[in-house]
Amino acid sequence: MKTLLKKRILIPVFAATILFTGSAFKNDFFEIAKQIEIFTTLFKEINMNYVDETNPGDLMDAAIKSMLTNLDPYTRFYNEQDVEAERIKRTGDYTGIGANVRTLKDKLIIIEPYKGYPADKAGLKAGDQIIKINNVSIADYKEQAGDLLKGTANTTVSVTYLRQGKENTATIKRSEIEINAVPHFSMIDAKTGYIVLSKFNKKTTSQTAYALKDLKTQGAERIILDLRNNPGGLLSEAIGVVNLFVPKGQLVVTTKSKVKKYNKTYYTKNDPIDTQIPLVVLINGSSASASEIVSGSLQDLDRAVIVGSRSFGKGLVQRPKSLTYGTQLKVTISRYYTPSGRCIQALDYWNRDEKGNAVRVKQENYHAFKTKNGRKVFDGGGVFPDEDLAITKTSPITKAVSNEFLIFDFATDYYYKNTIEDINSFKLTDADFSDFKNYLNSNNFNFETKTEKALSEVLMQAEKEELDTAISKDYNTLLTNLNKSKSKAIDKNKDQILGLLTDEIVKRYSYREGLYEYYKTHNLEIKKATEILANPSKYASYLK
Repeated sequence: MKTLLKKRILIPVFAATILFTGSAFKNDFFEIAKQIEIFTTLFKEINMNYVDETNPGDLMDAAIKSMLTNLDPYTRFYNEQDVEAERIKRTGDYTGIGANVRTLKDKLIIIEPYKGYPADKAGLKAGDQIIKINNVSIADYKEQAGDLLKGTANTTVSVTYLRQGKENTATIKRSEIEINAVPHFSMIDAKTGYIVLSKFNKKTTSQTAYALKDLKTQGAERIILDLRNNPGGLLSEAIGVVNLFVPKGQLVVTTKSKVKKYNKTYYTKNDPIDTQIPLVVLINGSSASASEIVSGSLQDLDRAVIVGSRSFGKGLVQRPKSLTYGTQLKVTISRYYTPSGRCIQALDYWNRDEKGNAVRVKQENYHAFKTKNGRKVFDGGGVFPDEDLAITKTSPITKAVSNEFLIFDFATDYYYKNTIEDINSFKLTDADFSDFKNYLNSNNFNFETKTEKALSEVLMQAEKEELDTAISKDYNTLLTNLNKSKSKAIDKNKDQILGLLTDEIVKRYSYREGLYEYYKTHNLEIKKATEILANPSKYASYLK
């Protein structure tokens, strides 16, 4: 019944396409037509007869988005503005002020100004809160306020912003912004090259190839490819990056779908740059999609040693479908499989818990596969690194602190209170960590654990059964002990939290470019990767 319901609710978006494609929906032709008619008549009656004025566009937008929540989070409807944003992601080019901006209800927060671009030239810094754009108050603006910053190259935009409580204004001249897929590459030592790959857009393969060739001319005899925090992107670019390191004609990925035309096998098409150079790939829990195709394929082919923590686990492929009036649907069409035959999808969106959340594939349900050399690898939970560094796995409490933007906000305060002479020798102290804990308390940080939720549910049930008097004392004791444990959890994750704080603070003083330079000396994953590459026998042992 649940599956049938999902097919029914897809009607408003797909109607113009699916009725005549002869695809998997053919057998449901009558049911689809019936549901379209029901929806059309309902939509008409609501808009004509509801007691208050309605906005048809808003109603339809809400209906579509509500419908799609039953599917995976990657199947999404895009209005005209969203379509443009997706184009920017694919191409890496747009016109604007050159900053990563977070949108809140009453303000825009500069997360990161890009070095040398208009926002940076105008003096804007991370943490600045834009409250007005061209005399338009963000708090009163009902649309996407971030769109007000966009415009034709060489036009100007006036912004009013708060910095440390003080109001400032700036006039920014917009320009074309180029977002590089490879924001940094350099030599770590005389023989080790380092390439950061931050996204998979149309420039990814060409920029990675350029970086690899350049580093080889500088003397690189081994390479570290950094895919940490890379959310993915274009499938074709993932295949192109793998192709730089493996021969032409090598199977990289297979896609499987209920629609036969989407069942495809993808092989490398070009001559590689270097099939022998020792390679370490860095991943973490935010490495997803195309990043996992690259790391998973190179692992399956025993072409690279994977270092870090388990990747995100997105084994689904989307394709954009043009709709009417400039809108678009990005729909999940298939699952992908690495050369060994594994699908690394971690969440099962077709089976949900009592709260409607997708469940994670249980470890006992993982299946073993073999790499080219016969090593065991597993499906169901992302790409598992060959060298697992526990400290790089984000703990629940660290994730909660990050999600509340408390690390970001603390870094903003730190920047305006401290001067750093030499950023490369910068290191946070125990006193800084103590200050951060006090900062959490002053901002009423409260992390609710799954244990707390379970205890609360037990107490609620006890109240219904009139048993709460008997267990209330034990409940309060458990809650007290739990709060003590939560406090200890902050200390337990000290190194991880200090690492994230350090990253954010270093960016404030030396931009993202400076952070990558800082990594080369201080970052644990890079140190481990360099150590592995410097020892040929150790490197080879991972691949046997």
